[in-house]
Amino acid sequence: MSQTDPRLLLLSPEDNVLVARAPIAAGEPIRVEGLELPAATAFSLGHKLARRPIAAGDPILKYGAVIGTATAEIPQGAHVHIHNVRSNYTATHTLEEARVAYEAAREVGKA
Repeated sequence: MSQTDPRLLLLSPEDNVLVARAPIAAGEPIRVEGLELPAATAFSLGHKLARRPIAAGDPILKYGAVIGTATAEIPQGAHVHIHNVRSNYTATHTLEEARVAYEAAREVGKA
């Protein structure tokens, strides 16, 4: 028996994430590095999950390269996405930041 579910792809031996090769439903059993556990959430094709526990502040490795930094603890098998990772490539934007910038621009226009 394989140590990792065949629906999950390890792109590089250094990676701490696996990539979904097929959709996985929430609650469906998955095997991650020998540990059998239920999928905590649904995974769409191409989404990442933690190969092993990742501590807040740890780098996220995909393709053997750092793609981001964990902003929270990420348990083994959990979804690794924008809710718990800050990108090392692009700024992370929120609707609140956009609203504040828009309001500031409107105030400047009124002067």
